[in-house]
Amino acid sequence: MAATTAQPLGNLPSGLGICTTAPDIFYLPEMVFGGLVWILVASTNVEPPNPLGWVMFVSVFCFVMTLLWIIIFFLGGHKNSSGWAAADFAYHGLAALFYLSAAVDLAFITFLKKGGPLRIYRIDIAAVVFAYLATLLYFIHAVLSSLRWKHF
Repeated sequence: MAATTAQPLGNLPSGLGICTTAPDIFYLPEMVFGGLVWILVASTNVEPPNPLGWVMFVSVFCFVMTLLWIIIFFLGGHKNSSGWAAADFAYHGLAALFYLSAAVDLAFITFLKKGGPLRIYRIDIAAVVFAYLATLLYFIHAVLSSLRWKHF
């Protein structure tokens, strides 16, 4: 008989367990949608530079930090100290807040550029959609991480 590998709510997974447990299953979609925002914004003219610079910072920062978070969890580095459940909640809550602000900025700039070239406008709309999807994923991950932290 095969043993089940279900994680209790309070335990943090490591290894391939991060691919099968909620909220950790959201790592890869967060990286995909965040990477798409990064790519789509970078593929167009970054005008005006200030709000779109913030969008680029958020997408690159969250992509790199999520990648580091995956590596730490995959290698089991979080098993050496306590507080990782709280740090997981704090990071994903901050990332959700950052992505929400970036998505609102991006939507506003896209709205202002609607009279421009149609190809660029469509790319900007796709970036807005992916930014809001990334925001949603980070928010769901933060909520589920807070539940896990509460039970830790």
